[in-house]
Amino acid sequence: MRVLFINSVCGTGSTGKITAELAEEYEREGHEVRIAYGRSSYVPEKYRRIAIRIGSSFDVYLHAIMTRLTDRHGFYSSHATKRFLKWADEYNPDILWLHNIHGYYINIDLLFNWIKSRRNMKVFWTLHDCWSFTGHCGYFTMAGCSKWQVHCERCPQRNSYPSSIWDNSYRNFDDKRRLFSGIQDMTIITPSKWLASLVKQSYLKEYPVEVRYNTIDRNIFRPTFGNFRERFNLADKKIILGVASIWEKRKGLDDFVRLSEILDADKYAIVLVGVKPEQKKALPKNIIAIQRTNNQKELAEIYTSADIFFNPSYEDNYPTVNLEAEACGTPVITYDAGGCPETIHNDSSRVVPCGDIESVKMIIESMK
Repeated sequence: MRVLFINSVCGTGSTGKITAELAEEYEREGHEVRIAYGRSSYVPEKYRRIAIRIGSSFDVYLHAIMTRLTDRHGFYSSHATKRFLKWADEYNPDILWLHNIHGYYINIDLLFNWIKSRRNMKVFWTLHDCWSFTGHCGYFTMAGCSKWQVHCERCPQRNSYPSSIWDNSYRNFDDKRRLFSGIQDMTIITPSKWLASLVKQSYLKEYPVEVRYNTIDRNIFRPTFGNFRERFNLADKKIILGVASIWEKRKGLDDFVRLSEILDADKYAIVLVGVKPEQKKALPKNIIAIQRTNNQKELAEIYTSADIFFNPSYEDNYPTVNLEAEACGTPVITYDAGGCPETIHNDSSRVVPCGDIESVKMIIESMK
């Protein structure tokens, strides 16, 4: 059996790793597998033999520019998509497994018309956010918007990913509903009950929905001891850790700044992983900022060194960082946002209301 995965990246980032791990499972069962991707040109060496890139970095750049001007994210990259679909026809997959199809790399009009033309192909679509059933955004919780339940228009998050100076959310909603509806044999998969409940309220409700929680590699994410504390001169302090691939407002970076202002700096140290150089310059001096690491063993060591992992995300589906921290023996404090509460399994971990920094402080100070 031939299986084709499509995702924005291959083997990197949370969705890229999830996609690659699924591909490895199918290969172990004896199936032929390919992963089509479009964003980063970097693919870990062990996945390069099965990776097929859709377009080029220049195609992604043009798609992003046109999205910025027109708010028609997903409706460019026509030439790159046609070339890819020609290859896909020859590959002739029995199973197509979609993941993130947003990210400035593929034309969804061409892709879904191709899907509908193939009558004997089973389709799975794992949703990692809400983009598939909105006219613009990936999440709408912070904006308090419920237009997606009826019809998107006048998007309040036009300047958020995928950012645009124009508002085409009304047209996008209609086009996505038309394209994503009426597929003969498709199953929607969500990594959280929270997202599954939203899908059932959207125009995707015609499809069966399965909840399959994301997993982590517990051979890597386990108590891993090293010299992290010594390297950063933190031997006598309790470490409050935060990890994100991209630190932005919805990930709660501002809440770490607030926390740094009310914790005793002589007793506690805040460490953030995944911080960009320009963000590091703007952070208070009592926050230790570390750039993103692709070395999972090093990340496991950092998790293990921490006393508490704090995830202040205001919008998230099923954050695997919480799973990774707990697997390394570190209790988690997470906001009651999206699917975050579903990730908590340790009796020492806590769920608090979004933005309740005082409760976070009290929990931190009460932990031994």
